[in-house]
Amino acid sequence: MRAVMTFWTRENKILITCPKGIPPWLAAEVRAIGFPVVAEGEAAVETLGTLADTMSLNLRLRTGHRVLYHVADFPAGDPEDLYRGLRALPWEAVLHERGEHAHLSVTSTADTPSIKDIRFVNRKAKDAIVDRMQDRYGRRPDSGPDRVGAVVHVFWKGSAVSVYLDTSGEPLSRRGYRKIPLTAPMQETLAAAVILATGWNGRSCFVNPMCGSGTLAIEAALIAEGKAPGLLRTDYGFIHLRGFDPEAWRTIRLQARAARKESAARIVATDIDPRAVAAARRNARTAGVEERIEFAVCPFAETAVPGSGGVVVLNPPYGERTGEASTLGAVYREIGDFFKKRCGGSAGFIFTGNAGLAKQVGLRTQRRVPFFNGELECRLLAYELYEGTRRSRGGVDEGRRNGVKGGQGTGLRTEPVGAPQRQRVRDPERH
Repeated sequence: MRAVMTFWTRENKILITCPKGIPPWLAAEVRAIGFPVVAEGEAAVETLGTLADTMSLNLRLRTGHRVLYHVADFPAGDPEDLYRGLRALPWEAVLHERGEHAHLSVTSTADTPSIKDIRFVNRKAKDAIVDRMQDRYGRRPDSGPDRVGAVVHVFWKGSAVSVYLDTSGEPLSRRGYRKIPLTAPMQETLAAAVILATGWNGRSCFVNPMCGSGTLAIEAALIAEGKAPGLLRTDYGFIHLRGFDPEAWRTIRLQARAARKESAARIVATDIDPRAVAAARRNARTAGVEERIEFAVCPFAETAVPGSGGVVVLNPPYGERTGEASTLGAVYREIGDFFKKRCGGSAGFIFTGNAGLAKQVGLRTQRRVPFFNGELECRLLAYELYEGTRRSRGGVDEGRRNGVKGGQGTGLRTEPVGAPQRQRVRDPERH
């Protein structure tokens, strides 16, 4: 029993992975929740905490993908070294050998000369773990690729191996509300990071023409209400670990529900396709924020922007995935006209993966923030849209900006205020 409790109460490294470009916003979230940021990487943020702390991180983080609790490091020059190192770890202290939680999935990332096929690493690691369980209990847990139980992640680079418990199981981007995704939807974690990057304060209007399946508008509503993004999910990797405390988890969820706040922010989502609006409405209903969003079917250029001082965000087609770039120039030019004619006094943003099309907008960008949509490099382009003479806006919180400086008047963050010198952290999901 003592070994079991040690895993849940021992402070150790926790690595939170995310898409490239998102670590600054993820780091700000980690600090806001009350955890230190030890290091930032290209696609990960490292903090410190116990296995029990991962419950809160999984529930509350908007921009993270996986919460990985560090178990051990050891050297390995070949697959047999990997097997011996993993078999030597006390898996019986954290894994179940029987019952509904006795299922193991192993994932891995390997960049080492002896490995040509990542599936071989998964099999070798799985064999080492279940052989250890066989030695201790006389039986093996079930295993397979589906993340329906405990998940162990192995990161092997050169001759160094790091082993983690993947406490998320399925990626945190799978909130559980997007029942109708439509074509080329924006991932939930990316949408949350884009909203945070605009500096929107959750109190003024948020307008999302071309809303598609509604991910940006729904994430904005969750932010405005202070609703933990993980409340819809019922399954996480940590639930299947030995020593999991259901009452502690229930308390954390109740505290998250109680932390929700009232907001007068108007959130508007429009699309020319009635099917898209219907899908967005249904997804919002599942997320519990349908009443927070004003839906309308109309061309994006006819979207009613409620007053000035808010944020207008569009995610138009790039050409690479959802249409031909040669036919989209007129769309981007019309976006520029829409900004000039209907969005005066607001902060305008375009998220795009096509720099050539972005030039067709015809407005000067005030800031360009790099993101990645999968492997596609994208930019969040910021435009300050004046209404008459230049004046400050209320929709982008100049003082807050999520605790980050940079981007005068845009609310765009380039570097966390007061952040320590960044240290590199290895990303266990990338080679």
